[in-house]
Amino acid sequence: MRTILLVSWLLLPVGAWAFHEGPGQDLKALESTDAVLVAAHEAAAKSDWKKAVRTYEDALTKLPKNADAMPKSAVQRLQLELNKARMQASKLPEARQELETLVELMSAEADTDPALLAEARQALARSQFYMTWLMRLEGVDRVEWEPEIEAARQNWRLLAEQSSDPKVAAQHRSDLESAVRLERLEIEDLQGLPLPGE
Repeated sequence: MRTILLVSWLLLPVGAWAFHEGPGQDLKALESTDAVLVAAHEAAAKSDWKKAVRTYEDALTKLPKNADAMPKSAVQRLQLELNKARMQASKLPEARQELETLVELMSAEADTDPALLAEARQALARSQFYMTWLMRLEGVDRVEWEPEIEAARQNWRLLAEQSSDPKVAAQHRSDLESAVRLERLEIEDLQGLPLPGE
């Protein structure tokens, strides 16, 4: 009995060292990520979008290397918030590309949170709408901007059809109508309108 107790006592530091080098590193990375996320959320709340983008990007680099250490939906939420901040920080093309990739990945996975996917699809549709607006103002040919606004319309139509909340569905239908109006507006009328905002 004494031998078992002595061996157990001597192996305790080995177990502690193994925990520190394995799961302990993931916990340390999560603590570091949490501190950065708090700063990112504060910057976004204060509309300091450039700082929010920097801190969200920093949080993504600090995530644990072990994929099981953090829920997939939390990582997807972080990517979504980063790209929403990018849209506000004059990085629309980059945000639009990232959002498209994020929505494709989330749609392909069976265990994706439907509410998070809907929010990501809404952000993607907004980025497509804003890209179309800017492309039209820059005088880009219709052949190039039309697929962009069509994609936004399809996303909003899908969101309106899938929404069980009547208010949310009405908002998506309103967004859909805005996309149709943007497509039909003459360039002279479009130039007279203020740029859309969030």
